[in-house]
Amino acid sequence: MHPQSLYQRALGPAYQRLAPALARFHALSGPQRLQGHVQVHAPATWLARGLALALGAPQRAVQGAITFELDARPDAEVWTRRFPAQTMQSTLREVAGQVVEHLGAARLTFVLNESEGRLVMRLQRLHFCGIPCPAWLRPEVVAEETGVGDALHFNVQATVPGVGRVVSYQGHLVVPPGASA
Repeated sequence: MHPQSLYQRALGPAYQRLAPALARFHALSGPQRLQGHVQVHAPATWLARGLALALGAPQRAVQGAITFELDARPDAEVWTRRFPAQTMQSTLREVAGQVVEHLGAARLTFVLNESEGRLVMRLQRLHFCGIPCPAWLRPEVVAEETGVGDALHFNVQATVPGVGRVVSYQGHLVVPPGASA
């Protein structure tokens, strides 16, 4: 029996209600490589572009193939997203039922929810360069995944008040039906 993934631990019983492709993806262990398609939108302003640079996030609008490399260990997952024009990497851990993502200069803390088979991540806290971000400046984040057939569809956007869109990308990854978990 495999140990539970950080998403299984963070979601608890709600994990069982995820769409099959999502459940298979979030149960994967070890090194994995998935392929798909992505559409990336450029940061909205020069200041948003600077913040995206500090996060290691995409700098320009592009669409095309995406390669997603996952290294899922019991204590952490490393996500490497190879966009058509840039690579973005983050490390995720489950801490007290929440998912903490280290992305460039940011540490983001999310609460996970299941809604009609979808996975919805809600930003609870943000530290930037180790400094807590006040609630009034905290970005509005959309981070959702849906499963249709053997595809995991993702929608990620972050908009900072007074700065504009910093990160925005949507697309899908193909999760093989027999993906090893």
